[in-house]
Amino acid sequence: MPNQLADTLSPYLLQHAENPVDWYPWGDAALAKAREEEKPIFLSIGYSACHWCHVMERESFENNEIAAFLNEHFVSIKVDREERPDLDHIYMTAVQMLTGHGGWPMSVFLTPEGKPFYGGTYWPPESRGGMPGFRQVLAAVLDAWQNRRDAAFQQAQVLTERIGETMSGGASPSVSAAVPTREHGNELHALLENAERKYRGLFDYTNGGFGGAPKFPHPMDLSVLLRIWRRERTKATLKMVRLTLDKMADGGIYDHLAGGFSRYSVDARWLVPHFEKMLYDNALLSGAYLDGYLATGEERYGRVARETIDYVLDYMTDEAGGFHSSEDADSEGEEGKFYVWSLAEVTEVLGPERAERFSHVYDVTEAGNFETGGKNILNLPKSIDQCAELKGWDATELAAELAQSRAELLEVRNRRVRPGKDDKVLVSWNGLTIDSIARAAAVFDEPRFLTAAERAADFILQNMRRDDGRLLHTWRCGVANLDAYLDDYACLANALISLYEASFEERWITTAVELMEAVLAHFRDEEGGGFYFTADDHEQLLVRSKDFYESSVPSGNAMAATTLLRLGRLCGRSDFLTAAQDTLAAGAGVMETSPVAAGQLLCALDTYLGPMSEIVILGDAEEEETAEVITNLRSRYLPNRVVACRPQAEVEDGSPELDPIFTGRFSQGEPPTVYVCEKFTCLEPVSGKHAAIAAWNRLEEMLYPHN
Repeated sequence: MPNQLADTLSPYLLQHAENPVDWYPWGDAALAKAREEEKPIFLSIGYSACHWCHVMERESFENNEIAAFLNEHFVSIKVDREERPDLDHIYMTAVQMLTGHGGWPMSVFLTPEGKPFYGGTYWPPESRGGMPGFRQVLAAVLDAWQNRRDAAFQQAQVLTERIGETMSGGASPSVSAAVPTREHGNELHALLENAERKYRGLFDYTNGGFGGAPKFPHPMDLSVLLRIWRRERTKATLKMVRLTLDKMADGGIYDHLAGGFSRYSVDARWLVPHFEKMLYDNALLSGAYLDGYLATGEERYGRVARETIDYVLDYMTDEAGGFHSSEDADSEGEEGKFYVWSLAEVTEVLGPERAERFSHVYDVTEAGNFETGGKNILNLPKSIDQCAELKGWDATELAAELAQSRAELLEVRNRRVRPGKDDKVLVSWNGLTIDSIARAAAVFDEPRFLTAAERAADFILQNMRRDDGRLLHTWRCGVANLDAYLDDYACLANALISLYEASFEERWITTAVELMEAVLAHFRDEEGGGFYFTADDHEQLLVRSKDFYESSVPSGNAMAATTLLRLGRLCGRSDFLTAAQDTLAAGAGVMETSPVAAGQLLCALDTYLGPMSEIVILGDAEEEETAEVITNLRSRYLPNRVVACRPQAEVEDGSPELDPIFTGRFSQGEPPTVYVCEKFTCLEPVSGKHAAIAAWNRLEEMLYPHN
């Protein structure tokens, strides 16, 4: 018989709806039951694509004896961390304090008031490998609750106080960057220099990336390093970025048939992925490869960015327009089964001759490179050109043949049983994705990318808002619910700015301003600076957190600072710029002490330090001369700039939010007329295609004199 999860929308919760455990979703009913029956709460937090969440379900939550014990002595609550990141932040902090590490599935025991007193992550049903068994844990917690309840309450109170202290804001900085002003420029620059030193110390100079196994992509850190390289022109810094981009694109973490990246690599050399694919990884990594392409001109990086976006458009897009959250690691109950190949399978599809060449290039062997049974993860130990040279093959012919072979193998793979999908739409992750797709649409002049980004943004704005215009966090099966969080507002508003700069459709800026005004009104910490993760009218939880640390996605505060800086310059909003400065001040300690957990915040700091250019183009973006000028600008790596464009005939008739940047600007001579302002100074306007492109050259030289 279904439990209390049967009426929920989350695919993760619905996966547990037939468990014999009497699961409740988080809410008043479960908390009231715990209080009335004086039972401790067992809180289990996970997500749909989590492999070990599935394992614990099979081993323990489908076990009738364990379920009966839970049902008799506990109130069991199941939470989808992607739906409720507010709860996940709080109780993950508790688990990390209790155990020194965290992860999912997260298992926490709470008092009926929701205060944690014991917790961990995955437990096997019986003790093994030095891990206590879940049965043993449950018995010990119940014994403590029945016989030492005062101690449990005391532990819960102490832990709650520590959580409140930890989640109230960033670490205290030792530099005067705590109050960032132009007078503190050297100390603020020192934060970037300190970050570069930390990255160098962690960098894997053989395989790229940071640290050892398991190895996660760090797209925000790559963005920071590119910005630092742009300032200093240090070859070693660019080498770190290029080596990482190269090795990830060569490795098994990248899907060589359909594009897109898996969550992480279980080894240090990017060969064996944890096969789940997350929307946010592919959003951030496509953006990182796009930046790599702009910074280096390396066509391969542009191709990987395109292919990753194509993966999202082909496999992760809802019919209604939004983007789905994730694809599982498992297919037919086996991790990676959908993705791996035997030599015999490749030969059957391609025939002996083409299979031999494909297998040589993509590391397919009879023995296999994954687990046992001759299973192979496609990867590139050598480049296609290197393989052609070593074998005496014509490189151009080989590349064309391999492209055809990949297409044929993909067609066959698509007939396999696909991994499970979490098809809910989350505003924050969609914002990250729209941003990357919109930027790629501009760089590659790709109309279908722009159409997809606009469609997703329109879907959210039409289907994921309350009657008062405030955002809702999640949507599935035609229903949107749960009040949105800080990162929802900030990520979506940032994406709308990128959509504007890709299309110059001014409605996007109007909406971005509305969203950030809501952030200032409902999320801002007026005393401490920065923003709370939840709004002032959100459900009251154990603590109201304020997060500056990033994990796999940028923190809400980092995205808020980024967005406010861009909008403040575009719209002439000093209140936005002040709020961004206050946010950087509040996060200065995190940037100083934990730069590898503050990549996006450091990018925002780089933007704040500038120079940041305001570029105004007067001309019709559809006309040839103006379009060429815009295309030339978009081909350059100039991360710290905002761009506005209007035809002269409409210079006074557009969105009022953008009026300040166009005020006093007039066409002069041949179209387009270009105005460039930076360091609070406006340069002499220029007119005509050739003069405008020369202005871009001067701008690059002026901003980055180390060229």
